[in-house]
Amino acid sequence: MQIAITGASGFIGRRLSARLISAGHQVRPLGRGFHAAALDGADAVVHLAGEPVAQRWSEETKRRIRESRVMGTRSLVTALGARETGRPRILVSASAVGLYGDRGDEVLTESSAPGPGFLGDVCAEWEREAMAARGSGVRVALMRIGLVLGPNGGALEKMVTPFRMGVGGRLGSGRQWMPWIHLDDLCAMFEFALTQPQVEGPLNGTAPNPVTNADFTRALGRALHRPAIFPVPRFAIDLLYGEMAQILFASQRAVPRAAQGAGFKFRYEDVAQALKAVLT
Repeated sequence: MQIAITGASGFIGRRLSARLISAGHQVRPLGRGFHAAALDGADAVVHLAGEPVAQRWSEETKRRIRESRVMGTRSLVTALGARETGRPRILVSASAVGLYGDRGDEVLTESSAPGPGFLGDVCAEWEREAMAARGSGVRVALMRIGLVLGPNGGALEKMVTPFRMGVGGRLGSGRQWMPWIHLDDLCAMFEFALTQPQVEGPLNGTAPNPVTNADFTRALGRALHRPAIFPVPRFAIDLLYGEMAQILFASQRAVPRAAQGAGFKFRYEDVAQALKAVLT
């Protein structure tokens, strides 16, 4: 299979490209501003590109986050529809569990409604643009990605620094649920969505066992052989990150019901096992 990938040089894109190549697929990176002709001969497209969310949000930053996802996906879908022949027949587009907003202890499946807030609105628009590709006869899967645990990048790289210094701890009360997934399982889920014709619509790109922030920080401390006893108060995170801090305290108890129902098997279901694999 020839697979075109936007965002192929990113944290997820690099690992996914390597996995697909090792499985015998051909990978074609798509840069910004690609032309429709760049899709010639591609069987499928994986759409990962987007402005990073993990930064302090100004109005300009929020504009870039929205446009890179909503308008970027619209441009991609337009390019797909413009192909008279040789059109890719599969689109697997990234989304995020941020779609659900802050939902407390509610168990969130792919049928759960979107939540309010900036990120929820962006994700909902992002997904609508991707699903429009079905009008061109393209099978579409949406990967609602949680906290990705992997080496050499991602959120975990930033999180381990205070723990290595011995000053790590939970965020606020620590009761908020964290939907996590090992990078290798996420890449396997992307490949599963690409190659299994029965898979379409939203998939929670999360492990089967979400954990609270308090449980996650304890597991991270144990994996690093460091204490996890210094809670970070909410006001400190608010001062540092402003409005973006809300995503660090949002509770999303998301579970991968659709992927498991379609037959996907996880390698890492326990967060301690996943952290040990990444950090040792």
